[in-house]
Amino acid sequence: MKYTSEIIIELPIESFIKKLDNHDNMKYWQRGLTSFEHLSGNPGQTGAKMQLNYTFGKRKMSLIETIVHIDLPNEFHMNYDTKGMHNIQKNYFDSTPEGHTKWTSKSEFIATNFMMRMMTLIMPGTFKKQSMKYLNDFKNFAEKGISVLDA
Repeated sequence: MKYTSEIIIELPIESFIKKLDNHDNMKYWQRGLTSFEHLSGNPGQTGAKMQLNYTFGKRKMSLIETIVHIDLPNEFHMNYDTKGMHNIQKNYFDSTPEGHTKWTSKSEFIATNFMMRMMTLIMPGTFKKQSMKYLNDFKNFAEKGISVLDA
Protein backbone atom coordinates (compact mmCIF):
# COMPACT_ATOMS: atom_id res chain seq x y z
CA MET A 1 0.00 0.00 0.00
CA LYS A 2 1.40 3.37 -1.08
CA TYR A 3 0.16 6.91 -0.45
CA THR A 4 1.40 10.49 -0.12
CA SER A 5 0.65 12.99 2.67
CA GLU A 6 1.47 16.70 2.61
CA ILE A 7 1.39 19.56 5.09
CA ILE A 8 2.61 23.15 5.25
CA ILE A 9 4.53 24.08 8.40
CA GLU A 10 4.63 27.83 8.96
CA LEU A 11 8.37 27.92 9.70
CA PRO A 12 11.40 28.57 7.50
CA ILE A 13 12.99 25.30 6.39
CA GLU A 14 16.07 25.81 8.63
CA SER A 15 13.91 26.10 11.79
CA PHE A 16 11.72 23.23 10.63
CA ILE A 17 14.71 20.90 10.17
CA LYS A 18 16.18 21.91 13.54
CA LYS A 19 12.99 20.80 15.29
CA LEU A 20 12.43 17.68 13.17
CA ASP A 21 16.03 16.44 13.38
CA ASN A 22 16.19 16.57 17.18
CA HIS A 23 15.45 13.19 18.76
CA ASP A 24 14.56 14.80 22.08
CA ASN A 25 11.63 16.55 20.35
CA MET A 26 10.03 13.30 19.15
CA LYS A 27 8.11 12.78 22.41
CA TYR A 28 6.33 16.10 21.84
CA TRP A 29 4.80 15.12 18.50
CA GLN A 30 4.87 11.31 18.25
CA ARG A 31 1.92 10.06 20.28
CA GLY A 32 2.65 6.97 22.32
CA LEU A 33 6.44 7.23 22.10
CA THR A 34 7.83 6.03 25.43
CA SER A 35 11.54 5.68 24.63
CA PHE A 36 14.15 5.38 21.91
CA GLU A 37 17.60 3.83 21.80
CA HIS A 38 20.42 4.16 19.30
CA LEU A 39 21.41 0.67 18.11
CA SER A 40 24.16 1.05 15.51
CA GLY A 41 25.86 3.32 13.00
CA ASN A 42 26.57 7.02 13.37
CA PRO A 43 23.45 8.77 14.74
CA GLY A 44 21.73 10.86 12.09
CA GLN A 45 23.73 9.30 9.25
CA THR A 46 22.84 6.81 6.51
CA GLY A 47 22.75 3.29 7.94
CA ALA A 48 22.12 4.34 11.54
CA LYS A 49 19.57 2.21 13.40
CA MET A 50 17.40 3.20 16.32
CA GLN A 51 14.74 1.34 18.28
CA LEU A 52 11.54 3.30 18.96
CA ASN A 53 9.17 2.05 21.66
CA TYR A 54 5.50 3.03 21.77
CA THR A 55 2.54 2.33 24.04
CA PHE A 56 -0.99 2.70 22.72
CA GLY A 57 -3.38 1.96 25.57
CA LYS A 58 -2.37 -1.52 26.72
CA ARG A 59 -0.62 -2.35 23.44
CA LYS A 60 3.15 -2.00 23.21
CA MET A 61 5.03 -1.77 19.91
CA SER A 62 8.70 -1.50 18.98
CA LEU A 63 10.02 -0.33 15.63
CA ILE A 64 13.52 -0.41 14.22
CA GLU A 65 14.26 2.76 12.25
CA THR A 66 17.03 2.64 9.65
CA ILE A 67 18.15 5.83 7.93
CA VAL A 68 18.31 4.99 4.22
CA HIS A 69 19.08 8.41 2.71
CA ILE A 70 19.69 11.81 4.21
CA ASP A 71 20.18 15.08 2.33
CA LEU A 72 18.94 17.76 4.69
CA PRO A 73 17.31 20.18 4.32
CA ASN A 74 15.78 18.53 1.23
CA GLU A 75 15.21 14.83 1.93
CA PHE A 76 15.15 12.31 4.76
CA HIS A 77 14.25 8.66 4.03
CA MET A 78 13.88 5.91 6.59
CA ASN A 79 12.68 2.34 6.81
CA TYR A 80 10.71 1.10 9.82
CA ASP A 81 10.42 -2.56 10.68
CA THR A 82 8.20 -4.26 13.21
CA LYS A 83 6.54 -7.65 13.50
CA GLY A 84 4.44 -8.11 10.37
CA MET A 85 5.27 -4.81 8.65
CA HIS A 86 8.02 -3.09 6.66
CA ASN A 87 7.43 0.65 6.13
CA ILE A 88 9.37 2.77 3.63
CA GLN A 89 9.13 6.45 4.49
CA LYS A 90 10.43 9.06 2.03
CA ASN A 91 10.23 12.65 3.24
CA TYR A 92 10.78 15.70 1.05
CA PHE A 93 11.01 19.29 2.25
CA ASP A 94 10.58 22.42 0.13
CA SER A 95 10.46 26.14 0.90
CA THR A 96 7.23 27.84 -0.14
CA PRO A 97 7.10 31.36 -1.63
CA GLU A 98 5.82 32.53 1.79
CA GLY A 99 8.98 31.22 3.50
CA HIS A 100 7.21 28.22 5.05
CA THR A 101 8.07 24.53 4.67
CA LYS A 102 6.10 22.03 2.61
CA TRP A 103 6.58 18.49 3.98
CA THR A 104 5.71 15.73 1.52
CA SER A 105 5.74 12.25 3.03
CA LYS A 106 5.57 9.23 0.72
CA SER A 107 4.65 6.07 2.60
CA GLU A 108 4.79 2.46 1.51
CA PHE A 109 3.63 -0.30 3.82
CA ILE A 110 4.63 -3.86 2.97
CA ALA A 111 2.90 -6.49 5.11
CA THR A 112 5.11 -9.44 6.00
CA ASN A 113 2.43 -11.63 7.56
CA PHE A 114 -1.19 -12.53 6.83
CA MET A 115 -2.74 -10.48 9.64
CA MET A 116 -1.03 -7.25 8.60
CA ARG A 117 -1.78 -7.95 4.93
CA MET A 118 -5.47 -8.10 5.83
CA MET A 119 -5.21 -4.83 7.78
CA THR A 120 -3.67 -3.00 4.81
CA LEU A 121 -6.43 -4.33 2.55
CA ILE A 122 -9.37 -3.77 4.89
CA MET A 123 -8.30 -0.59 6.67
CA PRO A 124 -6.03 1.53 4.41
CA GLY A 125 -7.70 4.69 5.70
CA THR A 126 -6.42 3.98 9.21
CA PHE A 127 -2.81 4.11 8.01
CA LYS A 128 -3.39 7.35 6.09
CA LYS A 129 -5.19 8.93 9.03
CA GLN A 130 -2.34 8.00 11.40
CA SER A 131 0.25 9.51 9.04
CA MET A 132 -1.67 12.79 8.88
CA LYS A 133 -2.04 12.76 12.66
CA TYR A 134 1.77 12.69 13.05
CA LEU A 135 2.18 15.49 10.49
CA ASN A 136 -0.46 17.62 12.24
CA ASP A 137 1.01 16.88 15.67
CA PHE A 138 4.44 18.00 14.41
CA LYS A 139 2.87 21.15 12.92
CA ASN A 140 1.23 22.00 16.27
CA PHE A 141 4.48 21.37 18.13
CA ALA A 142 6.70 23.27 15.69
CA GLU A 143 4.43 26.28 15.18
CA LYS A 144 2.70 26.64 18.56
CA GLY A 145 4.73 24.58 21.03
CA ILE A 146 1.74 22.27 21.64
CA SER A 147 2.88 18.89 22.93
CA VAL A 148 1.01 15.59 22.60
CA LEU A 149 2.18 14.90 26.17
CA ASP A 150 -0.37 17.50 27.31
CA ALA A 151 -3.25 15.75 25.53
